Amino acid sequence: MKLEKIFYWLPRILSVLFIVFISMFALDVFEEAKWFLALLIHLIPSFILIILTVIAWKNEKLGGMTLIIVGVFSLIYFRFESLIISIPIIVIGMLFWSRKYFFKKKYY
Repeated sequence: MKLEKIFYWLPRILSVLFIVFISMFALDVFEEAKWFLALLIHLIPSFILIILTVIAWKNEKLGGMTLIIVGVFSLIYFRFESLIISIPIIVIGMLFWSRKYFFKKKYY
């Protein structure tokens, strides 16, 4: 039971921490004239990750696969230069997805 709780909460906590980490990169826009528009543009990856995390929170299998696909797509799209962004997304997606196979019953 204890291991099941860990595998339930670990991808959720890591996902929220990763969204906070990505959002910190948007804090450099306050020196610009149109800082609010620049902030919204810089927060687009965070908004996408929030939507994917909500999907994964509701449906772990679908959300996990979606996170893995987004991570692999970002690896290919950025020509393997953004490993610090793509690898955590893939790992979090694998954690969401793999919990369905290790533990058959749901934990709430």
